Amino acid sequence: MKNKKILLFTLLLLSCNTLFSQSSGKTLKDALKGKFYIGTALNLGQISGKDVADIDVIKQNFNAIVAENCMKSMYLQPKEGEFDFADADKFVTFGEQNGMWITGHCLIWHSQLPRWFFIDENGNNVSPETLKARMKSHISTVVGQYKGRIKGWDVVNEAIMEDGSYRKSKFYEILGEEFIPLAFQYAQEADPNVELYYNDYNEWYPGKRATVVRLIKTLKERGIRIDAIGMQGHVGMDGPSMEEYEQTILDYTRAGVKVMVTEFDLSILPAPRQGVGADISTNFAYQKELNPYTEGVPDSASTAWTNRMSDFFKLFLKYPGKVSRVTMWGVTDGGSWKNGFPVRGRTDYPLLFDRKYQAKPVVAEIIRLAEKK
Repeated sequence: MKNKKILLFTLLLLSCNTLFSQSSGKTLKDALKGKFYIGTALNLGQISGKDVADIDVIKQNFNAIVAENCMKSMYLQPKEGEFDFADADKFVTFGEQNGMWITGHCLIWHSQLPRWFFIDENGNNVSPETLKARMKSHISTVVGQYKGRIKGWDVVNEAIMEDGSYRKSKFYEILGEEFIPLAFQYAQEADPNVELYYNDYNEWYPGKRATVVRLIKTLKERGIRIDAIGMQGHVGMDGPSMEEYEQTILDYTRAGVKVMVTEFDLSILPAPRQGVGADISTNFAYQKELNPYTEGVPDSASTAWTNRMSDFFKLFLKYPGKVSRVTMWGVTDGGSWKNGFPVRGRTDYPLLFDRKYQAKPVVAEIIRLAEKK
């Protein structure tokens, strides 16, 4: 009995340390209240309630959520006209029960979508009119399913390349640039009150940023609403610079939209090459020198990572009202996609909470920075 009491007391201390390790006793969402929403992506284990430790961290520290995968078209409409909302319903319900800002991700994306979307019964590309009809049906059904419940949608995801050209996806091949305004139009018609976003990575590249700004202006000129740009924050220790990131925020807000950091993680590992981005098809061969921290991170590297992560949050806090949300792409290091991207088999440490569900020192620093503002 004595041993059981000791064990229970130890577990209680660990739990308290996980949730309230910050020196002020405040959690992230407490400290950042009134500055911007602080969010995280949810995977199926968390949505289903299986990952209890993750859920505790989420409830205590985050006030915004986005679905990591369950709202992508291959899962919502695997066959034409056959929708499966089971996991997405659980995701939305979780957010509602915990008073969170809920973002839907994503309506139109060239990846993780069913093959039928683009082809006819003979395996050829569908006509432009057929693709428009399929886009409208998908967007209207999905947005309509959660009308009044989801706060914002990533309408189009990753459609522009770093040099400013359009990605040669099937959407572009069949409809050209027009597929983006159409997607926003269909979403706006399905729920006139929901926020609408364009979401992409590597937007600190001048060419990509310039095209996104032109897209914002085009939509606004045509009376089609766009509320914010999602800047996927998949960053590394070697780039982008704070100046590049800040200039992107300024260019977008000057174009008349808010900015959200939508998929934030900071890889501590060496990059196989500069500017890898977040294209999930990218894959580099494993090399030992690209995976240096299999047994833990040395103090010097950990300090450098903490300083860089702190610098990003200093930048976000610099623009209240312009940066509306910062969403981490995952909860703990152990569950991060960066452990396998862009080099499989690596051990990365890119998030705010470690593999034992403990807040890293940077969390206390973020709270301190927020309390100064």
